Amino acid sequence: MAGRIPESFINEVSNAVNIVDVISQYVSLEKKGKDYIGLCPFHQEKTPSFTVSENKQFFKCFGCGKGGNVFKFLMYQENLTFPESVKRVAELANISMPNGVGTKSTTLSPLLKMYQDATEFYHHILLTTKAGEKGLTYAKNRDLNEDILNHFQIGYAPDNDQILLTFLKQQGYEDDLLQRSGLFVESKDGQLFDRFRDRLMFPLMNETGRTIAFSGRRISDDPEIAKYVNSPETEIFTKSKLLYHLSEAKKAVRDEGHLILYEGYMDVIAAYKAGIRSGVASMGTSLTSEQVYILRRITPNVIINYDGDNPGIHAAERAITLFNQVAGFNLGIVVLPDNLDPDEYVKKYGKEKYQNEVEGALAPTKFLLQRTALKYNLHNEREKLAYVNDAIALIASLNDPVASDIYINDLAKEANVTIESLKVSLLREQRKQRRVQQRRNQNQISLQLPEVNSTLNNDAVITENKETANPKTKSLQRLLYLFIHSEEARDYLLENNFLFPDQEYAAIAEKWLEYLRKDQTHTIQGFMNFVPSDIEGIIVNIEMADMPADYSKQEIDDQVKALEINKIDEQLSKLQLSLKEAQRKNDNDELLKITQKIIELKRLKS
Repeated sequence: MAGRIPESFINEVSNAVNIVDVISQYVSLEKKGKDYIGLCPFHQEKTPSFTVSENKQFFKCFGCGKGGNVFKFLMYQENLTFPESVKRVAELANISMPNGVGTKSTTLSPLLKMYQDATEFYHHILLTTKAGEKGLTYAKNRDLNEDILNHFQIGYAPDNDQILLTFLKQQGYEDDLLQRSGLFVESKDGQLFDRFRDRLMFPLMNETGRTIAFSGRRISDDPEIAKYVNSPETEIFTKSKLLYHLSEAKKAVRDEGHLILYEGYMDVIAAYKAGIRSGVASMGTSLTSEQVYILRRITPNVIINYDGDNPGIHAAERAITLFNQVAGFNLGIVVLPDNLDPDEYVKKYGKEKYQNEVEGALAPTKFLLQRTALKYNLHNEREKLAYVNDAIALIASLNDPVASDIYINDLAKEANVTIESLKVSLLREQRKQRRVQQRRNQNQISLQLPEVNSTLNNDAVITENKETANPKTKSLQRLLYLFIHSEEARDYLLENNFLFPDQEYAAIAEKWLEYLRKDQTHTIQGFMNFVPSDIEGIIVNIEMADMPADYSKQEIDDQVKALEINKIDEQLSKLQLSLKEAQRKNDNDELLKITQKIIELKRLKS
């Protein structure tokens, strides 16, 4: 990025946005007290440990430890440098970068850059070349207009086995990168050929909108050729973690209120044509727990709209089971008539009717009850009884008594039985399910005990526990907080020649004094952009600890005294080890010296 960004501009950008609004574009946040919580975007978790403080404009994950200000969040989330992050936040705030600053484009990894070049190359061929006319004709026949082609960056790979290879070599890419990119197949003699030929090309993008893979759809009618060819997994592409169109769909969540999950990208495109911008797809593969986690992180409101045929219905049933393993979802299920998929439905009935189907999405339990009813002949008493038992089992799994009441009333009318008798059966089934769950929980606890022990041996966890419980760390944090936030406390510590006895805390204190001399506007958010990344975590921990601003000089003296005593205790521990070593060697002179030092140190403590 050309030119250094002025500190005043960084502060202006930081003050122009609310960190909650920025992070909400990536994480579904729920207000808890004065803070917001959600599932961490940087590691997989089922219980939210990611906290955002609107008051302090900081975030902190108490699971993985990552934290910082709005710039740091985007650096983590979108793999940006600090200047790139400032530019990104400035764009969100509609603030222009200063002249001579921000003209350099974001630096991508070589493989991401290669995929970007390939995306632009295929897209260019489709829209502007004679070689792409065949693909463009096919696209138009599929009702893919120019707006759709541009929004989804659709392209065309001509029937030429080395056209992409030649282009990328001209761009200077080395053979090793080309070989492991997934864009080519290798012959027995080591020669590379384009993986995709004579195919409409659909870029598969990650959450930040960077192409990481492709799916190629054949345009010929030759049944001997595979209908779809997808990129293999690479260092930047893991199929189980990708949701098609997510980078764009999550922007629409605020307006549409949900994400809609489809089976394939043509369904997403059909929904887009119908005015629905919040569609994503799991690329025709079975939904994974990783994808469910990603969806939950962005929003709890998800509508499943798989194909209306039997495989699509069964896939929806499996998806519900997977979603139920993660708490907090508000699921809806759309079942289209006539075994149609969304693309076929929009073509047959139009946009408005499809939007009505989405608005009328069924609750998961209602969908499952309807599916269960189809398995039985309800005119046969024996089968009706079996259906009622299955329906009771479904309703018993609900934690919402109001929902249970609604479904019991519906079931009573449908089966022509009394509500009272169904409620008796419901209570019996609930007790049964609780006993099963209790046994399952006990078995899981037994299985997890070794995992807990191994977790306690993890250095990172031990460090975090020490940091939480260690009295020395608490004193250091309190004194550094006062040093930063109170000019009077800072002056008092400096007048008494206090030096932080920890190298990292001392470095932060020194940086704060340097920051005060350098900038007239002093904010903790601005300071975060001034310190090295290896010590900024300490600042985040202190800020998120919610320490009181009030203090007394006696409190400062007590904290300093506690650090002095801690230092003496550390010296005593080392001397005790030296004492044992001297005893082992029968070194009486050394024993005497060490004993005298121990006595002197204990005297200082008293």
